[in-house]
Amino acid sequence: MKFFIDTANLEQIKEAQSLGVLDGVTTNPSLVAKEGIEGRENLLKHYVKICNIVDGDVSAEVISTDFEGMIKEAEELAALHSNIVVKVPIIKEGLKAIKYLNDKGIKTNCTLIFSPGQALLAAKAGATYVSPFLGRLDDIASDGVDLIHRIVPIFRFYGYETQVLAASIRSTQHIIQCAEAGADVITSPLDSILGLLKHPLTDLGLEKFLLDYNSTVGKK
Repeated sequence: MKFFIDTANLEQIKEAQSLGVLDGVTTNPSLVAKEGIEGRENLLKHYVKICNIVDGDVSAEVISTDFEGMIKEAEELAALHSNIVVKVPIIKEGLKAIKYLNDKGIKTNCTLIFSPGQALLAAKAGATYVSPFLGRLDDIASDGVDLIHRIVPIFRFYGYETQVLAASIRSTQHIIQCAEAGADVITSPLDSILGLLKHPLTDLGLEKFLLDYNSTVGKK
């Protein structure tokens, strides 16, 4: 399973990259806004900075909702760097854009997926990734991880090459559950990835090792 980090913060991306487990980055307009980036030109420069840090796919989202606008933005984004994957919403015009971009060899990430039917349409249109939003389903008392369990078998049965990218990850437990469900990729905040390192027995074991060493071998 691939690990992507869901952020536009360069320092967090660098830290994740330093761990040796980072495969890519996802961004969205909300994450970009958190970084205080103003102006289209500065936004595009920021995407290039991200691509120069990560040796993997970097999702950058279109904000247009009409076909022509999406294509114009998508081609501009794709021209920035070979790592760019264009995020397109799962709407009718978005499906048209995904088909067009796939035919042009431009990778896409179909976002805001909340049902198996939406994921199926995106895969048929040729999306490189589909992004089911787990956390937002959990927020309305639905089971977000169950959506991964439903999409993965459909893609496997019909042989779709589209990758299931579990998004809107809210916890370390989400990551484990998505791995168990067979997601191809998860994208999450850095804290959730770092949470995989934590276990009280690891802390206690390391403390004991160091204590024993310092009381014997390391004793002056």
